[in-house]
Amino acid sequence: MKKKSLIVPMTLGLALSLAACSQPAGEAASQTAGQADTDDELTGLWQMTSLEVGTDGDLQEVPYSGQIAFTTDTMSVQAMNPDTEAADTEFTLGGYEAYYGDATIDAEAGTFAVEVESAAARDLIGQTLERRFEVTDDTLVITPVDPADGFRATYERHGG
Repeated sequence: MKKKSLIVPMTLGLALSLAACSQPAGEAASQTAGQADTDDELTGLWQMTSLEVGTDGDLQEVPYSGQIAFTTDTMSVQAMNPDTEAADTEFTLGGYEAYYGDATIDAEAGTFAVEVESAAARDLIGQTLERRFEVTDDTLVITPVDPADGFRATYERHGG
């Protein structure tokens, strides 16, 4: 995967907490309920079914395998290129991609952001990576916020 400059959002959790404190109780409760629904929608383990790279409209499938896991406040990803000769990228080391960190979800925008706490490719540590997501039934599709970054990862919910 190719990595470009990514948007670094303000800490969404703090912003939501401050907004909830300044809103009438009913409004804060409905916002919290909407956030919880989205968290529940993403929470769990997802198994990669395909990874495509390139620009939108010209995506080519690459033979990756992997998984992504969400809790209510963290995200972790692991993925592997079976080609042992594949060149390292900004996300991979020896054909392997792995990182995790605190996650925030913006349900209205259909995005999540992860503040990378640990990673196989150590240059990712400290970065905030923002992604678009769409969940349909038991399928999760993740794409970059900037379409020029050019990838689409598709996952199926593991364990139904």
